[in-house]
Amino acid sequence: MVARYEYKVEELREGLVGGKMSGGKLEKVLNQHAREGWQLKAITSVEVKGRIGPGGVDGVLVTFERPVV
Repeated sequence: MVARYEYKVEELREGLVGGKMSGGKLEKVLNQHAREGWQLKAITSVEVKGRIGPGGVDGVLVTFERPVV
């Protein structure tokens, strides 16, 4: 039997107009998803579209994976 998985991707950044991603914020997000059965698959640095004005800010895409039951 082949295992099946589902995936969830979250865009994270520190604030509305950028700033460095804190380890504490990332840790909180990882632990929250782990409680729901999600496992970290990948973290990718990206430019995330800002809410204020044009352009983007530095952020990360966090990809989670969990088996489909």
